[in-house]
Amino acid sequence: MKWRVVGLESHDAYFNMAIDEVMLERVREKLSPPTIRFYRWSPSAVSIGRFQSMEEEVDVEKCRELGVDYVRRITGGGAVYHDNKGEITYSIIAPETEFPKGIRESYKTICQGIIDGLATLGIESEFMPINDIVAGGRKISGNAQTRRKGVLLQHGTVLYSLDIRKMFTLLKVSKEKISDKMIKSVEERVTSVSAFGNFSINQLYGALLEGFTKGKDYEFGMWSKEELERAGELRIGLYGTRRWNFSR
Repeated sequence: MKWRVVGLESHDAYFNMAIDEVMLERVREKLSPPTIRFYRWSPSAVSIGRFQSMEEEVDVEKCRELGVDYVRRITGGGAVYHDNKGEITYSIIAPETEFPKGIRESYKTICQGIIDGLATLGIESEFMPINDIVAGGRKISGNAQTRRKGVLLQHGTVLYSLDIRKMFTLLKVSKEKISDKMIKSVEERVTSVSAFGNFSINQLYGALLEGFTKGKDYEFGMWSKEELERAGELRIGLYGTRRWNFSR
């Protein structure tokens, strides 16, 4: 099978989620090829899981004050702060038949791309079921997955740097918890690529590109006019709406 790779780009939260959904639709209809994409969030954003409540998880007023997007994902999981300068996110969309049937096994297969990529930077990491990657005993990547009508979408983040204090101001964490002790506790459980060496974000991208394309027949491509038009519709008509983002 031939894969399309869409290289590192930056979009707002609503487009990032819209293009993922477009690809689920179009791969299912065999209108677009299986795709691996790499992206950043501009501006920074908070995403919540499909079944979470925006009002319970996110300080929306603080997001507005700081110019941070907030969006509901189509995948499950918890609230995540996506720093514009602090991570690279990937999405992989392909027929389910390309992956193991089991959820845990499919996560492990796809996450191997991250492990292989980090290894090219000399960072040893391992898969931690059900959907994390850890390096030096601390989480460096979180991932989420959904399957629709025979198509699998998995997206995840690889942390480049950490701003835990800012993350806590955007997520609804009690003020008592935003203490030096709490921040230190999180720092003991979470890490980033920058903790392992003086790497640039482009070096991280190159490593992930190498890891995810290992053993695959692929070519670089761009979004088609039809993909972009449909993503624009979903960005405005769904992912940018209060109806979707505050639906729980």
